[in-house]
Amino acid sequence: MVPGAKERPVQEFLNVLLFRPLAHLVVLLLYRTRVRPHHLVLFHTLLVLLAARLIHLGQDVPAAFLLQLKTVLDNADGQLARLRGEVTELGRYLDTELDLLGNLFLFLALGARTGAWELAFAAFLVFTLVQSYDFNLERLYREAWGLPLPVEERDLPTPPLALLRGVYRFLFLPQDRGIRALEGFVLRRFRLVPERFWDEWALAGVVNLGLTTQIFFLGVFLLFQSPEAYLTFVLLQALYLVLWYLWRILRAIPSPR
Repeated sequence: MVPGAKERPVQEFLNVLLFRPLAHLVVLLLYRTRVRPHHLVLFHTLLVLLAARLIHLGQDVPAAFLLQLKTVLDNADGQLARLRGEVTELGRYLDTELDLLGNLFLFLALGARTGAWELAFAAFLVFTLVQSYDFNLERLYREAWGLPLPVEERDLPTPPLALLRGVYRFLFLPQDRGIRALEGFVLRRFRLVPERFWDEWALAGVVNLGLTTQIFFLGVFLLFQSPEAYLTFVLLQALYLVLWYLWRILRAIPSPR
């Protein structure tokens, strides 16, 4: 485990293999500087916005490079915060919400570049759903197995924090509640075994479609100058989610006695 890396029951493969070690090199360079974690968040958000503009202009190779650099810095901000003891509620909301903003601009750029606006919009919805499932399923797993939830810092009230909290409640809380309601309904309706419905195998099914993996593959498709193929790749994940969900239900049905 890289020092300062976020502890998760199941880790995203590309993070462990590539991006977290690279991010740790950045952290070593920045640890004794005045650079704060939120500076990295703001900077890698600017990189995403610049990459989106480059995609729109057809500059795929530099866009692909900037997106991978963004992922390195996205890992580095959390590592730096944890190693320095600078984890804050404001930083958590800022990172989450600016990631969503960056994702939105990427799909707007893909829509403008390809002219396939409906495809880009649908892909953005699928992309966002996958990320929401990645977040919520880990929490359900922890609850099912009696594990502690990640500690969430509470900052002193400030106007920026109030704004970010409000944005989260408006954009993310309905997703969280919807996923938890669906999961609970399916669990009760089919009388599933919670420890099998929410286990590490179930987690692995979405963890490895996390933001790092999605951005990595966007970069790959851009290197081949195939932005529309990436949209199709994301849409196919909707079919994957359906099959993955059915598999989870079947394996969590209690064995007959």
